Amino acid sequence: MKTTKWLVPTIYILFLLLPIYWLVSMSFKSTNEILGSFTLWPQNFTLENYITIFTDSTWYMGYFNSLSYVSINTILSVAVALPAAYAFSRFHFMGDKHLFFWLLTNRMAPAAVFALPFFQLYSSIGLFDTYIAVALAHTLFNVPLTVWILEGFMSGIPKQLDETAYIDGYSFTRFFIKIFIPTILAGIGVALFFAFMFSWVELLLAKTLTAVHAKPIAALMTKTASSSGYELGLLAAAGSLTIIPGAIVVYFVRNYIAKGFALGRV
Repeated sequence: MKTTKWLVPTIYILFLLLPIYWLVSMSFKSTNEILGSFTLWPQNFTLENYITIFTDSTWYMGYFNSLSYVSINTILSVAVALPAAYAFSRFHFMGDKHLFFWLLTNRMAPAAVFALPFFQLYSSIGLFDTYIAVALAHTLFNVPLTVWILEGFMSGIPKQLDETAYIDGYSFTRFFIKIFIPTILAGIGVALFFAFMFSWVELLLAKTLTAVHAKPIAALMTKTASSSGYELGLLAAAGSLTIIPGAIVVYFVRNYIAKGFALGRV
């Protein structure tokens, strides 16, 4: 029985890590070696794929563009959602439940529905092929989910906290920044995580709203063909590097995510 308790999780973890190991292993191989033979580790270890990424402006600017619009989207989503979530958690008005439901239904629509309208809108106002365009488009999708997450955390905080702060002479702005936000840091951490991860892995809108200057890394990874075929080693190296930002975010907000699940808010 004791053996089963650690054996099953170990097999599950190894099963999850296998694709990541295989991707990293391929990143240190040449394309010819990948296509030529089946090996568990690189036979001819090479850093050429990573050197190409860090010296070719097309590749490293792809990472810069992705991190730029992801950061803007994450900050915007939480900044917009905080006051909205507070209003839904503290005030009741006619149609509030219907409005909240309508916000969530926007999140349920696939990104393809908005791709063409966004393309035409941003092209007409000069935002096409900028990371700002992608950030704004992603914010539209992230705000409903972020509001829903934060509203759940805020609803768990007694209203007496607000009333006590007002009695003590706090203005709303001072109360919200100094008292309320520190109280819901776990919820903000969870919201930041989901906003970041959606924007980091989303491809359709990012590819549709960019052409050359703001091309994200996810879109560049779909264009690794050369005269000799697909550069599989280069693609594996780019994929390995895209794992790092997500892993860093998960590391820093892991406790907040665990607390969110424990509270039943996620």
